[in-house]
Amino acid sequence: MAETSDVGYLKAELGALRRELSELHVEQREMAKTLEELTATFRSLAMHLGIAAEPYRKGADTSRRDLPGFA
Repeated sequence: MAETSDVGYLKAELGALRRELSELHVEQREMAKTLEELTATFRSLAMHLGIAAEPYRKGADTSRRDLPGFA
């Protein structure tokens, strides 16, 4: 009889842990989204203040133009 109550208890605990884990995953996704927004904000502020510049992105016309420092 003690084994069935132990199994029921373990199943209930496992269910609670699964719900908690699911909630943590949702919170992680929200935090990741917030961090991306924060990163974009800091990047735009840095560019606005002249601390940083737009990162170089390779385009189709890079072979035709002179890149500074590569003369």
